Amino acid sequence: MNSIKETVGYAAILFISIAGIVGMLMMDPIAQDPGYHQFSDGRTFFGVPNFWNVISNLPFLIVGTMGLLGVYRSGQIKYIVGLKPAYVLFFAGVTLVNFGSGYYHLWPGNETLVWDRLPMTFAFMALFAVIIGEFASLKISKLVLWPLVVFGVFSVFYWHFTEAAGHGDLRLYALVQFLPMLLIPLFLLLFKSRFTNTGGYWLLLLAYLLAKVLEYFDEAVFNSLGIISGHSLKHIVAALGVFFLLRAYKNGE
Repeated sequence: MNSIKETVGYAAILFISIAGIVGMLMMDPIAQDPGYHQFSDGRTFFGVPNFWNVISNLPFLIVGTMGLLGVYRSGQIKYIVGLKPAYVLFFAGVTLVNFGSGYYHLWPGNETLVWDRLPMTFAFMALFAVIIGEFASLKISKLVLWPLVVFGVFSVFYWHFTEAAGHGDLRLYALVQFLPMLLIPLFLLLFKSRFTNTGGYWLLLLAYLLAKVLEYFDEAVFNSLGIISGHSLKHIVAALGVFFLLRAYKNGE
């Protein structure tokens, strides 16, 4: 039964990957929408512009540091020793989101957006490699980790270069961010984990989805609540998702 599920899983993952890559490349280049940099809450407090969008990144620093300490302190969390670099890259990426996103929100624009997106690619690609190793193949995970990370970094600089040249193209970065999120549920459903406590991944995916909804309804949330915007809540919810995953790692067997 397991072998049949795994065969179906590999076939589904291969099909979706190829379809996603081909479909994205067949699309016209996607330029960065200038309106992306316009956030509903631009209030300044203590001399810090866009204060809440900046300060709401602090949870990334906290949970990312907790994760790094967990990896380096023996017995703190359960992880696959052979994939230690992937876990380190994931939590390091989460930690650096605090600085990259905070810097971007101080002065929103394409130039600073680069530093927001770079650490996120570390986190996305490293997490994807971890899941491949935990649910499918440790050998494949080790093989693809660094190519995935390099491709993620390249996707950001490719977008930045094309944007500066006047023909911005976000397609590669879109693949880096969204394709793993489409594939991860298949790994969770069709493959068996090396551990027993895998609920953290589902909570992380749920938090990611909710964060995207909050980002989309940034202004509506701010107008409704009056004290905090959807984008600021997006940061908090996304970091909370990583916290749930870290708790699952600590309780894993």
